[in-house]
Amino acid sequence: MNQKHLDRYIEIRKTVFSQAIALDPELTESVQGYDSHNFLINPAGQNIYLYLTLFVKMLVEYHFGQSISELKILDWGCGKGHVSYLLQQLTAQPISCDRLSPDADSSFGQQTPIIDKNQIAVVELDHEYELPFESRSLDVVLSFGVLEHVPHDAKSLLEINRVLQPQGLFFCFNLPYKLSWTQNLAHLRGNYYHDRLYSKSQVHQLLDDSSLEVIDLWHRQLLPKNNIRYPQYRLFESIDQHLTEFTPFKYLATNIEFVAVKPDV
Repeated sequence: MNQKHLDRYIEIRKTVFSQAIALDPELTESVQGYDSHNFLINPAGQNIYLYLTLFVKMLVEYHFGQSISELKILDWGCGKGHVSYLLQQLTAQPISCDRLSPDADSSFGQQTPIIDKNQIAVVELDHEYELPFESRSLDVVLSFGVLEHVPHDAKSLLEINRVLQPQGLFFCFNLPYKLSWTQNLAHLRGNYYHDRLYSKSQVHQLLDDSSLEVIDLWHRQLLPKNNIRYPQYRLFESIDQHLTEFTPFKYLATNIEFVAVKPDV
């Protein structure tokens, strides 16, 4: 991939992340009364998913030269269904899937008001990493805080490679960073919800082993968002993004994130 295209991918990310996007009142209303969904009521928390899903739309439409509505997109480990819902609002028709498990992270082990209200069909996954989709049948696979939780990350990435068509894209968001101050503070407090933390070198090695190529990788989220209500959340988001883009504080950020492509060969 030539440098012009790579620069354009980065430009799209920076442009979309800086946009002021209106909150979704229907999403906010649908999760009222569900403590597990409070991060979507918090403007700073919901805003993250608004700009990340818009980023997916803008990047895939540039990459494929097609409307997102025409692309086959997998919301891998869809959980509460908010990503699938927001993609639908952007005219996408995502395939939602999740592991068939009683665990609270699974669509099948928790209350799912977004999925229920919007009648989002969720494909049941009954294997630790195998996916029930044909080889080369998908254009895009999304991981919104999923890769770090699967039992076999390397085997899962090989499976994602299998189901992607050549030049298909894999987006990985909310991947917990090894040097993150928030992740390591959680560990010190005995919270191992993210028991695996990743370095950039580990990400590159995993992708090399699964024959996926990085086209963009960045640090994101120095300041906590889900449980803190900032009086001017967009201003705090702008400050946060500046710190994680242009200063050494990026090496303490909560997440590293990336977009990877399946090569033609």
